[in-house]
Amino acid sequence: MADTQKKRTKKLLLWAGGIASFIVVGLVCYTFLFVNELTETAKEIHKPIERVFSEKREDPVAFQEKDPFSVLVLGVDERQGDKGRSDTMIVLTVNPTLQSTKMVSIPRDTYAEIVGMGFEDKLNHAYAFGGIEMSLATVEHFLDIPIDYVVQVNMESFKEIIDAIGGVTVVNEFEFSVNKHSFPKGELSLNGEQALAFVRMRMDDPRGDFGRQDRQKLVIQGILQKGAKLSSLLKYKSIFEAIGNNVRTNMTFEEMVEVQKNYRGAAKSVEQIKFEKGEGKWMDGIWYYMMDPGELEHVKSELNDHLEMK
Repeated sequence: MADTQKKRTKKLLLWAGGIASFIVVGLVCYTFLFVNELTETAKEIHKPIERVFSEKREDPVAFQEKDPFSVLVLGVDERQGDKGRSDTMIVLTVNPTLQSTKMVSIPRDTYAEIVGMGFEDKLNHAYAFGGIEMSLATVEHFLDIPIDYVVQVNMESFKEIIDAIGGVTVVNEFEFSVNKHSFPKGELSLNGEQALAFVRMRMDDPRGDFGRQDRQKLVIQGILQKGAKLSSLLKYKSIFEAIGNNVRTNMTFEEMVEVQKNYRGAAKSVEQIKFEKGEGKWMDGIWYYMMDPGELEHVKSELNDHLEMK
């Protein structure tokens, strides 16, 4: 393989991981030398959706013209006998002209209209009602922006990915226990099952979903650190298999190539937007997160501006 092709492949993989953000960004660091395996994995994870492009756009995104675009990342908790819910919902907007990416995580208990159902419920229930497409439509309506691409990751099998790289190391901020797992404060080495329990806990976290989101970031940082070690390269076959088993996206391999060519500068600056002013509310014995209307409108405006929507 020529040096230029190796460099191009490495950049492509790093950017493709950025699109998947909190879930697969640490995994693709291992695989830049394996073009054939990457291509086959990209084909395997591709899952088309029914619509051609968002109704909030007049025309599809043109990567060759460097149009800003958006991605919804769904971390889906699918268990045996249960269709599952999207416990992780992250939206990224990518603007190549500004060379920046904005990222917002939506609390899973957010009270919102479920598009296609005619009622309001927890936003993450949209996946249980109508899968990827209803989740996409609901988040698009909630934020009032076009959602161009979606990446789904099976969180129940996410432990396969962690085990494939030999586990991760994290620094835990406070001691807690989940079922049979205990997590003391300080540096911890976690296998796949432990890492999944670590990121799932929220009931005993004083920050609820917000603390849970921070632990997800810790696990991803642990994946990145492990990816820097040469020994992890020897595990690439099991890593590819884990990605193929657990990740689905409507972005094609050819579109990933176009993103790499025209958008890689936007990956250098990632700004996190947080929902912090809302509050919890009990309704009919169920707890919901109620957005602060002013904060929600501000986030909508910021994302629309970043996407250059008029």
